[in-house]
Amino acid sequence: MHYHIIAIDPKAHLFEVTQTISTAKPHQILSLPSWLPGSYMIRDFARNLIDIKAVDNNEQPIEVLQLDKQTWQCQNSENFIKISYQVYAWDLSVRSAHLDTTHGFFNGSSVFLCAKELEETKHTLTIEKPALDELKQWKLATSMKRTAGEQFGFGEFYADNYDDFIDHPVEMGELTIESFEACGVPHDVVLSGKHRASMPRICKDLKAICEYQINLFGGNAPFERYVFLTTVLGNGFGGLEHRASTALMCSRKDLPTNMEHEVNKDYRVYLSLCSHEYFHSWNVKRIKPAEFTPFDLSKEAYTEQLWAYEGITSYFDDFLTYRSGCVDQTQYLTMLSEIMTRVYRSQGRFKQTLKSSSFNAWTKFYKQDENANNAIVSYYTKGALFALYLDLTIRLETNGKQSLDDVMRELWQDYGSKNIGTQIDTHQQIIESLLNRNCDDLFAYLDNTQDIPLKPLLEKVGITMRLRASAGNTDLGGGDLSGNKIAFGAKTKPESIGLKVLTVAQASPAHQAGLSAGDLLISANNLQVDAQFEAQLQTMTVGEELLFHWFRRDELMQGVMPINESVADTISLEIQDKNKLSIWL
Repeated sequence: MHYHIIAIDPKAHLFEVTQTISTAKPHQILSLPSWLPGSYMIRDFARNLIDIKAVDNNEQPIEVLQLDKQTWQCQNSENFIKISYQVYAWDLSVRSAHLDTTHGFFNGSSVFLCAKELEETKHTLTIEKPALDELKQWKLATSMKRTAGEQFGFGEFYADNYDDFIDHPVEMGELTIESFEACGVPHDVVLSGKHRASMPRICKDLKAICEYQINLFGGNAPFERYVFLTTVLGNGFGGLEHRASTALMCSRKDLPTNMEHEVNKDYRVYLSLCSHEYFHSWNVKRIKPAEFTPFDLSKEAYTEQLWAYEGITSYFDDFLTYRSGCVDQTQYLTMLSEIMTRVYRSQGRFKQTLKSSSFNAWTKFYKQDENANNAIVSYYTKGALFALYLDLTIRLETNGKQSLDDVMRELWQDYGSKNIGTQIDTHQQIIESLLNRNCDDLFAYLDNTQDIPLKPLLEKVGITMRLRASAGNTDLGGGDLSGNKIAFGAKTKPESIGLKVLTVAQASPAHQAGLSAGDLLISANNLQVDAQFEAQLQTMTVGEELLFHWFRRDELMQGVMPINESVADTISLEIQDKNKLSIWL
């Protein structure tokens, strides 16, 4: 099974793929995944395939019959088949493929057809350098094992089977590359795009995070080499885990420019993103739900366990930037406050359980609309709070002798390293064994919509959890800000005239007035509104009313908004007793 890919026309965003099968089956079936692990939505990558053709060993055409949106059959095929097609690559994300004259990127799941009944054979790949003279300086980075070509050059690669083959994203372009070792394992940091980043500083911090994680899981990494692939943009964010690498997107402002660069909010975002995807090397790439063992990439794979795989990872990502020494206690508590605030500002937390959130990721979490905050809860953020709840409970009930770390190590030893999928009660069983008691009381929060009782647990480890009103759109949580006293309940953005309504919280004053997402609010009490409206709202008195006028489509509408007190939906965490901190921080 051999593949050849070349950026045949970067200006038209086209890769060309040739696939040669020397041991084809009669009437060979070919298919392309409809989704890729880690991103739980049907992507229909096959829509980007163009002009699929096949020939035999005499270069005679073989009829290719399409069976469904992502499956083809080679008619009258026997032994040798050569298939060729083009891939339109214009999705600037970590999920699919993107190509222009600045760089090329692809996940194998969006460009390489799978040959049915030959999935377990060895797959080899030739990646050819583009022919354009202006691209002669391009380099190439991937975690796939190389058989020919210079390091970070174009050449030949191989994988043991199809699942392995599509789990090594490829980045090509004028790349910035720096390397470091973590616990003796080579790690490469690859940046694509314009930037002024200090590579030594990034490597220094990532080395600390990676070594901490490797040691947390016993000291041996589950890969021989790891690659951080980052596309740097003016404004971007995203990440997707793979078995020996991660594909990331970040903003230029997220990266440090020198060795003394402050670990500010932007850089913390990048470090946490790297920490998150690296932790996935264990938690979801190898420790994974039984429903993902193996993956069926042709259709949705439903599981109620994403709270454990994304939620626990979302707890550890920030926490390990602190434990590895990259951020201090105050910074970490701010990061945790922001995650908690995102949960407490969601009305959907009262309507959807963590298990339901996990199960319905395909149609709800990954297809969010303007009503999402009213209808769903994130298994990332509330899952992180549940992981904190478990961690604090274990630490307190064992006097600090054990923690969620021990749960993860046992999951790795008994499940991940043995390729055994977890069941819905696996985590509970492990924690019950650690605590030597029934834990139905803890795991009830997976099945109900109650707020997780973190405040008393945080107090026992020296942290005060304060709930206050938001101080405005830029207040993400944390700190000691004075919140707004008057509620509004709509998120807006300024337009040339008025405010465009983006979302409306149910039961809020904006909801009671009749505003909806998409409306153009133009006046309050017959005065034009602008970006200062919410600040001006704070001068009003509870019990008053505001007359709104707005356009919905091209129709002028009006409604009355009551002036009510703000709700407490913003979390601040503060250290109150340093003597109690050591059991956790």
